[in-house]
Amino acid sequence: MSDIPRVLSIAGTDPTGGAGIQADLKTIGALGGYGMAVVTALVAQNTRGVRDVHVPPVDFLAAQLDAVSDDVEIDAVKIGMLQDAAIIGVVRTWLACVRPPVVVLDPVMVATSGDRLLDAAAEDALRALCADVDLVTPNLAELAVLTGRPLAATWDEALDAARRLHEATGTIVLLKGGHLDGADCPDALVGPDALIGSGGVHEVVGARVATRSTHGTGCSLSSAMATLRSGGAAWPDALGRAKEWLTGALEHADRLRVGRGNGPIDHFHESRSAARGAWSDEMRDAAADLRADIEACAFVRRLGDGSLDRQAFTWYLAQDARYLGEYARLLARASALAPTPDEQAFWARSAQSAVVEEQRLHDAHLDGRAPAEPAPATLAYTNHLHACGRSYGELVAALLPCFTVYADLGAQLAAARHDAHPYDDWLAAYGDPAFAEASAHAVRIVDAAACAATADERSRMKAALLRSTAHELSFFEAPLEVDAANV
Repeated sequence: MSDIPRVLSIAGTDPTGGAGIQADLKTIGALGGYGMAVVTALVAQNTRGVRDVHVPPVDFLAAQLDAVSDDVEIDAVKIGMLQDAAIIGVVRTWLACVRPPVVVLDPVMVATSGDRLLDAAAEDALRALCADVDLVTPNLAELAVLTGRPLAATWDEALDAARRLHEATGTIVLLKGGHLDGADCPDALVGPDALIGSGGVHEVVGARVATRSTHGTGCSLSSAMATLRSGGAAWPDALGRAKEWLTGALEHADRLRVGRGNGPIDHFHESRSAARGAWSDEMRDAAADLRADIEACAFVRRLGDGSLDRQAFTWYLAQDARYLGEYARLLARASALAPTPDEQAFWARSAQSAVVEEQRLHDAHLDGRAPAEPAPATLAYTNHLHACGRSYGELVAALLPCFTVYADLGAQLAAARHDAHPYDDWLAAYGDPAFAEASAHAVRIVDAAACAATADERSRMKAALLRSTAHELSFFEAPLEVDAANV
């Protein structure tokens, strides 16, 4: 096997580049493979739908397949839409002769509208093909057709259907939760314990990305699995990596601005970011001294070991509550300026969380007292954030340290937590894995904004982030300065 997986896609075309063979080739290349393609159908389609399909003779399909395998050692095959039983028969015969090491089938059987795309004979042939491959990746509608069961309405029902398909075919099933309702978007592998792990089910959790740009998602995920598996990854590891990549491709999708319907995902978001350098990594280096000062300041050290004076902590929380009220307004402003639905939804959720946290602080520590007047450090910080609201990139860069600084402190101080710690609830809030994930999500969004920004705006983004980090340090230093002044 080559160091670079040689992956063959057998599928139809998409002239807009978002689905079919074009999406497969982009995915394979994005994940480090060498892509090849055999065309089963020429499709006249765009982001709004299919207009016409031309299917070449099956003899020409066989000639394409033989031409590739006679010359190239193939490490993996990804199979997409096969229009009829005759085409499926040609592919099955070729697979039996060539026996590629990895074969992944994306069983395209049901249109987005819900209409069945194949006749009964083709559906039966596709069920038989499922037993010849290593992994099958149906969506919920296709899973219902393959198992002859009603469309799953819950994750548990979907898992049960996936188990039945695995038991009937012996093939690993990649169950996709994208068509279920709710904010969560889990995926799972269902197969033998030896390949999947104890219990025969390996789940990967994920949050739904708020975007209409999902054209070609199924094609791309199956191609990603073929590429990663043939590159040496175990099936569970391949799914984890593929889902991470696909989530980023969805988060960046709307920035492509391709088509007026359901647009494509951004297959090359990782290489595009890498080409310019991860902006957040550059900023972490630029802010390293300020962040070290935050970690070393007396307030943070005493907070961690529990020796912080209660009066200083209460003063800090009162100012934090005042800060969070303004912070929520600025998060809402970021949501209004955001260029994609996913980013709009993220900043809106964050604004709501800031309001909830403000109320929690009052209920738990401040005994319902009216918010304190903003101290100079608090006012300086919020004034700075408001001044950064002129552009989306500058604003989100200014907001980012309130995620990353607290997430890092939460992780570092987690070891100090114990039931008797006087400030354990504060440590728990910022050490929560959910907050760490929100912080990571914010970083990805700001990196994307920096990637799309002009050089001048990136300069302003850097200045805004560094100024916010300096304000974070002043905010932590202020409680003990006030306490010292009152002595």
